[in-house]
Amino acid sequence: MKVFDGVKIVARAEHKDSVDQRYRPVLGPGIEFFEVPYYLGPWQYARVWRRVRKAVRSAVADDDAVLCRVGSRLATDLLPMLWKTGRPYGLEVVGDPSEGFAPRAVKHPLRPVFRYLFTRSLKQECSRASAVSYVTEHALQQHYPARDAAISFSASDVELCDDSFVPLARVFITPLSGGFPHEHKLQTPDKGTRPRLVFVGSLAQMYKAPDVLIRAISLLHKKGFPVWLSIIGDGRHRRELEDLTRSLSVDSRVTFCGQLQAGAAVRKKLDEATLMVMPSRTEGLPRALVEAMARALPCVGTKVGGIPELLDAEDLVTPNDADGLADKLQEVLTDPERLTRMSASNLAKAQRYRIEVLEEKRRKFYRYLRNATEKRLANGKFSSDFSDAPPLVDEAFQ
Repeated sequence: MKVFDGVKIVARAEHKDSVDQRYRPVLGPGIEFFEVPYYLGPWQYARVWRRVRKAVRSAVADDDAVLCRVGSRLATDLLPMLWKTGRPYGLEVVGDPSEGFAPRAVKHPLRPVFRYLFTRSLKQECSRASAVSYVTEHALQQHYPARDAAISFSASDVELCDDSFVPLARVFITPLSGGFPHEHKLQTPDKGTRPRLVFVGSLAQMYKAPDVLIRAISLLHKKGFPVWLSIIGDGRHRRELEDLTRSLSVDSRVTFCGQLQAGAAVRKKLDEATLMVMPSRTEGLPRALVEAMARALPCVGTKVGGIPELLDAEDLVTPNDADGLADKLQEVLTDPERLTRMSASNLAKAQRYRIEVLEEKRRKFYRYLRNATEKRLANGKFSSDFSDAPPLVDEAFQ
């Protein structure tokens, strides 16, 4: 709203009798909503795709600047229509469909087809965009490049305010050997006596690989190295994961906390933990990991998406490798000085994701998109009549 005259939000809308109190209303002058028929997954989409396309294109006026968050089914419906009219548009790239539809990330018989189509589609969308903003600094840019480096921006969708950071009263300076004389460390004396791991992520899909983490816990248990795990998040795979903990005899060491309200409730769990683990199969730039880093929490993650941009190479493991993850967890948890270094490094890196830092990056992107749209309008109006638009990239598949 600091750059544009108004904002139209075009999104799927599901009608409910009551509103989840964890949701935050987005209302106010200059904000409009355009409802798209609700669907979930490819089969539901197949039943309503004509109505979806009509709703999306009816929302776009001649003098609108168009910004799409991708990968998105709605963007894939709209963008070929913009290509026909030569209309400028901007993209926010938040994930990698090649990783999102990788083996074991999604259980679907058509997974390889979706992976091919969505990866190809995103590459095409980025190559034709007027400006592209990526949530990562390098990872997504390499796989889905903009047509010109000058129109490529990097601005995470993770924002941290002062409340997100660990209070200074809970951090002290401790002298260490090995060239690290001044490091931050959390004042939690009980952490060394009972290693507590924390995992934060949706259980609706297996993108975050909680199953791999549970298997790693089992391997450590068999080696006589006890750790305890709290899983924050919920979804349709929860019962399957609970069954897995029982079958591996680690159900007494794994606690399913369910969905917690964002903010204080999650921060409390992070502050109680010794180590945050993100064993993801796919990622953009993970919000939960950045929030854990802001609490000065040591973290271990996989070499996917934007995670290598956040964590040091020595704190990374290969995805889908329970043995390697178990070894890394034991290696880190038995080295107090390393935990302290990780804590300090993570707290420092998290400063890059403060609201005031990211807002200016986004504003430059929005200004570029507005200027590109105004310039094109000054040269002659483009039409929003999409009746003769070319077919979708994957129309034949539909």
